[in-house]
Amino acid sequence: MDNSPTGRTVVVTGGTRGVGAGIAKAFADTGAHVVVCARRPPEVLLDGVRFAPLDLRDRSAVRDFFDALPRLDVLVNNAGGTPYRRLADADAERHARVIELNLLTPLTASLAAYEHLRRTRGSVVMVGSVSGGRPSPGSAAYGAAKAGLENLARSMAVEWAPDVRVNTLVAGMVRTELSHLHYGGEDGVAAVSGTVPLGRLALPADIGAAAVFLASDAAAYISGASLLVHGGGERPAFLDAATADNKE
Repeated sequence: MDNSPTGRTVVVTGGTRGVGAGIAKAFADTGAHVVVCARRPPEVLLDGVRFAPLDLRDRSAVRDFFDALPRLDVLVNNAGGTPYRRLADADAERHARVIELNLLTPLTASLAAYEHLRRTRGSVVMVGSVSGGRPSPGSAAYGAAKAGLENLARSMAVEWAPDVRVNTLVAGMVRTELSHLHYGGEDGVAAVSGTVPLGRLALPADIGAAAVFLASDAAAYISGASLLVHGGGERPAFLDAATADNKE
C-alpha cells in the first residue's frame, strides 16, 4: 500500500474556489492526485487537479461517483456555506436546505467513501467553522449544522477506528474572492482583521496547510479531534467594556 503523498488520491468537495481551492492546491503541491467535485466547474482549473461535476445533494450520484474511483485515501468535506439570512426572514424549508448542504452532504459523501478509505486506512477531514461553537446570528442554521458536523466527526472517528481517521478543521474567518460580500471592501476587511488576535484573516492556503497536516502521517494518532484554525479566535467583548485598568 502506497501511503506517500505522491501516491495518495484526495477528493475535495466544493473545491473549485475559495477555501476549497486552497485545500485542493495544498494537496496537489504535495504530489497527491486531487479530484475536486462541485455542481459547476471552476473558472480556472489548478495544475494537478481534476474536476468532476457532482451535485452532492443527489445521493445516488454521490454513490456512483465514489464507486467509480479506483482508490481514495483522503476525503475533505469542504462543500458548504450560507447567505446572510435571519431566522424569521425565511421559511423553514430554506433553513433546512442550509442544514442539508452543510451537514447531510458530508455524511452522504463519507458513507459513500467509507469502503475506499477502509481499504487504504485513509482519513476524512471535515471543514467546520467557528460558527458551530458560538452564536451565529444571521447564519443560525449554518452554525447549527457545523456544530452537528463536529459531533458527527467525533462519532465517526470512534465507529470507524482503527481503519479510518476522522477530524474536523474548525475554520475562522477567511479572506477569499467573496470576502466583500461578508465584510465589505478593503476598509471592512481591515476592520474585521483588527478583531483577530493575529491581525489578519486566514488565507485559503492557511486552511489548506492544516488540512494536509490532519490527513498526513504526522497526524497518525489524531482522530476525533477539532483543530481550531482561527488566528487566536475573538477578543472577549467584555474586555473592551470593562472600566478597570489592568495595565501595568
